[in-house]
Amino acid sequence: MSYSDKIKDIYDMMSKGQMIEAFDKYYGENVSMVDLGHGEPTVGKAANRERELAFVGMIEEFHGMGVDAVASDEENGVTMIENWMDVTLKGMGRVQYKQVAVQRWEGDFIVDEKFYHK
Repeated sequence: MSYSDKIKDIYDMMSKGQMIEAFDKYYGENVSMVDLGHGEPTVGKAANRERELAFVGMIEEFHGMGVDAVASDEENGVTMIENWMDVTLKGMGRVQYKQVAVQRWEGDFIVDEKFYHK
């Protein structure tokens, strides 16, 4: 399976409400994830899984998500995806996220992910 296929599978799983399952399947044990401009990287699968669970727990209602573009550098193990998510968050109301995520892969797992969003 190509990196392009893998990143598309992640977002397909997410659109079906399988965010944690996608994380468990595709993220490496020492993964580093960061929302650029919003703090320091979170390092390690366990810590990032907790971060993902906290986000999923904030979702009151899921209205949809989509992918606008995918790019893949198969030789260097890098994928980039432009996507959006429309959710109602507990205590915050309805929010529409737009972001670009850049993933660096080693074998079958993401080892580094950076999010650029507004």
